[in-house]
Amino acid sequence: MFNTEICKLLNIEYPIIQGGMAWVATAELAAAVSNAGGLGIIGCGNAPAEVIKEEIDKVKKLTDKPFGANVMLLSPYVDEIMDLLYEEKVPVITTGAGNPGKYIDRFKSIGTKVIPVVPSVALAKRMEKVGADAIIAEGTEAGGHIGELTTMALIPQIVDAVNIPVIAAGGIADGRGVVAALALGAKGVQIGTRFVCTEECIAHDNYKEKIIKAKDRDAIATGRSTGHPVRIIKNKLAKKFIKLEKEGANKEEIEKLGVGALRNAVINGDADNGSVMAGQISGLIKEIKTCEDVIKDIISEAKEVIGSLKTL
Repeated sequence: MFNTEICKLLNIEYPIIQGGMAWVATAELAAAVSNAGGLGIIGCGNAPAEVIKEEIDKVKKLTDKPFGANVMLLSPYVDEIMDLLYEEKVPVITTGAGNPGKYIDRFKSIGTKVIPVVPSVALAKRMEKVGADAIIAEGTEAGGHIGELTTMALIPQIVDAVNIPVIAAGGIADGRGVVAALALGAKGVQIGTRFVCTEECIAHDNYKEKIIKAKDRDAIATGRSTGHPVRIIKNKLAKKFIKLEKEGANKEEIEKLGVGALRNAVINGDADNGSVMAGQISGLIKEIKTCEDVIKDIISEAKEVIGSLKTL
């Protein structure tokens, strides 16, 4: 029932990709998702190559399933990271914050799939032209760095605009979201926030608890005035962002406030003053589960939803 083009392209059991969240998406989480039938992703963030090499080595010890790495193309280490991923023959690379075009031919030569994350039709079409194997279309409901269009509006427009498979992201946490994404024409989903609240995720318990306690309107967009909005859970840091923007602070002042804030929340557990990046579906998450249980529950619910729709 769920053996889509993405499953065949990436050699995975279920069309579920784990988001490549910086500091959060470590080897432990990636391996657990891959072992459960999805595609686990290591989040490279702004880490240097030697740090990511350790994560890759760890993943290979924890799973024999396909896995991937997410590369932020604005990272100061991007070229050395790309060299490392080529040398290690990482099966899948997702990218954000830039155009991976200059790297694609090299990765195609070893069979690595390159899948950019995009927030608009124009960027999706551009990524198809430079040779991307698929597209992750991410709606503004997502956590972390976001675009403007909602998942519901974005996915069908991108599906209509490109001829490569589209993976839906943003606002998906359960089987209902998966079925909705497939109905919109996506061939798979990327899930981030739900996988934060798993036993295998190394994020601090305070970070997870902040998500679990979140209500429907607690995941807010900050920094829109900078042109680089970020969705985080309401806390003291979020209030500082809002105050600065209302006072007309410049881009540099606002972005300076966020330096080191994600690490402070994920690693140090400062869920009040750190950046608790999470999506609008945080209000749906009520408990910590294993990655295997998360994926099993999603697939089971998706089958039930499809069954109920047949009665209409």
